[in-house]
Amino acid sequence: MNNHWMYWLVKLTAAGILLQTLFFKFSGAAESVFIFKTLGVEPFGRIGSGVIELIAGVLLLFPKKAWIGAIMASMTMVGAVVSHLFILGIEVQNDGGTLFILAIITLLCSVIVLFVERHKWLSLLATTFRT
Repeated sequence: MNNHWMYWLVKLTAAGILLQTLFFKFSGAAESVFIFKTLGVEPFGRIGSGVIELIAGVLLLFPKKAWIGAIMASMTMVGAVVSHLFILGIEVQNDGGTLFILAIITLLCSVIVLFVERHKWLSLLATTFRT
């Protein structure tokens, strides 16, 4: 991305969504508890995903580590999207699909970061799997 400010906007969007949902996960908000009970992983899934999202959100804000945060965020959001599509439904407790849309936005932003930072993680893969 040639526009540095646009890239930061993408990273801040993903980090902002990840970090703002932490209050609900860590406080045991009724909607979060409902989601993770429905998935059969309450409370460990709720707390565990919150920790992963906290780390991912923070890493997205550090230029040298943003790609790691983007990998963590994208994997977590794939899980969220799949959960919505196959278990929870798009709309959870009459939220109008807000959580699903936030997961999609975070996933898209994370994929953009991974694309922009591809030289970092592709070189790591090449080094790791070099024969």
